[in-house]
Amino acid sequence: MSFKENLVRARSHLVLIAAILVSFAAVVAIERNSPAVSSAAAAPSIPITRSADSPALPAPRPLTADERTTARIAWRYFATNTQASTGLVNSVDGFPSSTMWDTASYLLALISAERLGVIDTDEFDRRTSAALDALARIPLFNGQLPNKSYDTRTLDMVDYTNKKAEGGIGWSAIDIGRLAVPFNILAWRYPRFTDALDKVTRRWSLPALARDGELIGASRAADKVVLQQEGRLGYEQYAARTLLLTGVDCAQAATWSPHLGFVDIYDVTIPTDTRDPARYGAQNYVLSEPYMLQGLEFGLDGNTLEFAWRLLKVQRARYGATGQLTAVTEDHLDRPPYFAYNTVYSAGKSWATVTDTGADASALRSVSTKAAFAWHALFRDDYTARLVAYVRTANEPDKGWYAGVYEKSGQPNAALNANTNAVILESLAYIERGPLLRN
Repeated sequence: MSFKENLVRARSHLVLIAAILVSFAAVVAIERNSPAVSSAAAAPSIPITRSADSPALPAPRPLTADERTTARIAWRYFATNTQASTGLVNSVDGFPSSTMWDTASYLLALISAERLGVIDTDEFDRRTSAALDALARIPLFNGQLPNKSYDTRTLDMVDYTNKKAEGGIGWSAIDIGRLAVPFNILAWRYPRFTDALDKVTRRWSLPALARDGELIGASRAADKVVLQQEGRLGYEQYAARTLLLTGVDCAQAATWSPHLGFVDIYDVTIPTDTRDPARYGAQNYVLSEPYMLQGLEFGLDGNTLEFAWRLLKVQRARYGATGQLTAVTEDHLDRPPYFAYNTVYSAGKSWATVTDTGADASALRSVSTKAAFAWHALFRDDYTARLVAYVRTANEPDKGWYAGVYEKSGQPNAALNANTNAVILESLAYIERGPLLRN
């Protein structure tokens, strides 16, 4: 059944509406009740106890004049990086390539900018229609799902260096899961785009994204398509939440067990993925990104609220112990290797900064601009206000916000990119209206 038909039937029949509500309730139940498994052994599961100091979440409020200026600067990135030939936006300033994660960031930036009044309805409609039209025309990897990366000028499938890749390089279930977030918002809050969304998704083989309840990605190796489980703690649950709502059978990926362990850093017990990179291949980063995105888009509740609070608290504890303001997540860099994961914990090491292969990049650890704004939107305490003040000048008013400020030198990490500026817009929309999927 097509995306459009699902929506029409859902609106037309109370039984199906009830079914959707039950499905959503199931997602929430998974989130709230998924048990933890000790890192010591996969023995009896234990409940996750809420921290005694977990604060009440702040209510929405109008933006200040400074915050509105912040939003306008963030939107400048998208205004200056849109490709007229396709309507898609570059992942990085001046680099004509985009992943599905970055395309989702653009759509979420669009939705946020429209809600904040940064752009008017006509521009929102024009840009959204152009982006969806492009997504309806992209070639699919193996004829099934979007490739991992596309040239934003031509819609050709490319590799991560933007070199044309005949047949593509694979698909990412995590990236497609992020794209499902703006698709769900558009479908339910902006139903005039239902037909356009249907044209995009009717070509996709969504069941291929999961197997035995786990998320499945694809890659090409020696002219052979290789399928493998994709996602680690935080990212896995984030992507699965919206994919579940689109009918993808990934309930196991949405739970926090059986790969949840814990590690103590500065006397804060933080969640970590027990799958060892040396054995399983994929890195197991613990960082801000998936938790702050779940908060901004779905709202924080249950285990996600608890884990988000612990991750913010341990970063605040590092500041208290070292004097170094700390807001770590994945970020683009303005120098080689051009992308790094600034982590709380990864592969047995606390405060590791690594590449996607696990190589050390600790000299480039930074205070992340998007993490500063996102954590402040979600918790709005003295520490998050200090983070925002620290990155306040990390921007070019006509081009957007930089990725961050390097810890070692105090100089800006002047990478301009879609993800940073999208998360800033999402954060400001959250301050004014609450979670994007709920309001």
